[in-house]
Amino acid sequence: MNVTEKTYFWEKWRALSSGAIETAGSTFLLLIAVRHFEANAWAKGILATGINIGLFFSPLILSFTAQSQEKTSRVASYLAALSSFNFLLAALFPTLPLYVIASTLAMACGSSAVPLMTQVYQDNYPQGSQGRLFSITFSIRVLSAMIFSYLGGRFLEGALDRFRWLLLFFAAAFAFASFCLRQCPSSPLRQSATFHPLAAMRFLKQDTIFRRTLMSWMLMGFGNLMILPLRVEYLANAKYGLKLSAFMVALLVGVIPNFTRLSTSPLWGRWFDRLPFLKLRFILSFCFIASTLTFYLIHDVTALVIGAAIFGIAQAGGDIGWSLWVIKLAPPQHAAEYMSVHTFFTGIRGMIAPFVAFALLPQFTPPIIALMAASLMALGAALLLPELKKVSSS
Repeated sequence: MNVTEKTYFWEKWRALSSGAIETAGSTFLLLIAVRHFEANAWAKGILATGINIGLFFSPLILSFTAQSQEKTSRVASYLAALSSFNFLLAALFPTLPLYVIASTLAMACGSSAVPLMTQVYQDNYPQGSQGRLFSITFSIRVLSAMIFSYLGGRFLEGALDRFRWLLLFFAAAFAFASFCLRQCPSSPLRQSATFHPLAAMRFLKQDTIFRRTLMSWMLMGFGNLMILPLRVEYLANAKYGLKLSAFMVALLVGVIPNFTRLSTSPLWGRWFDRLPFLKLRFILSFCFIASTLTFYLIHDVTALVIGAAIFGIAQAGGDIGWSLWVIKLAPPQHAAEYMSVHTFFTGIRGMIAPFVAFALLPQFTPPIIALMAASLMALGAALLLPELKKVSSS
């Protein structure tokens, strides 16, 4: 097999475990915190930031990888192994402090490898097929997440004390992901890649479109990350009047969004390869706004289902757009550096936004917070209009 075929082969296998792992961050860790531990706002906020802590420190991981001259996929494999170890600790010693710390570290280690894998895709996937290949592996990931959301919800239904087995499964999933990453062909980062963790910030000054797009991502992402962890709180906490079972929470947060995400992922992949990215990004903003308003503003199970379905459509575009958009802008040798800037700012907003959301909850209802979040998303989309007009007129 050539490098494209080998990367594609192992990424398809890794997608199976990645889908199960994704349900930890999106659903089950917070569900366990709310229902089993009756965690306070700080604990829930920390759990919700796990992935984003990893994204924040990703430039440091990139710098370490460049200095060590270790292969990029090998470093990603080490990070997945660390995630596996942390979930094992959380399962063996299920006290609230250790559960929060170990689960947060597990998700952080996994997400800190994102820029490394972006460079792997840049190097190993041919231009013009990157969106298609990525969307197929993501479709497998989404299918896995959808199935595991259903099975995990059923497994915990009426027996939440069995959550330790779920944590052990997450540990095994990360261990398998580590094995798959180790098989992916990759090279050390090029010597042109910076050794200083924040030196890649120079591209903000040099690249106007990159800078403006990052500002737009910041606003849309902050709004989305504010409201995202509140989905479980809104559905699972009895004080909001929905009184849904663990299975229904998993259905609305995991199964339904992942079904529409799976169905539309190939379409977004084709759009990514064919459309100017800014047009794709504008459509994506509209989908996220529509899902937020539908899910939170209409107090009805049908509206929850529709909102969850639209969110899955938006998430399918977000999977591809967020993960690959720098490839459209960055010089090939600087893809990992561009991505590290993107993930760094994602980490900043991701660490702050959940705490803002949970801090607002005592004063505002989730629908009011959803309106605030949708306003930020709309403002982020508006920032792209000048550049979008240039693209349309060219």
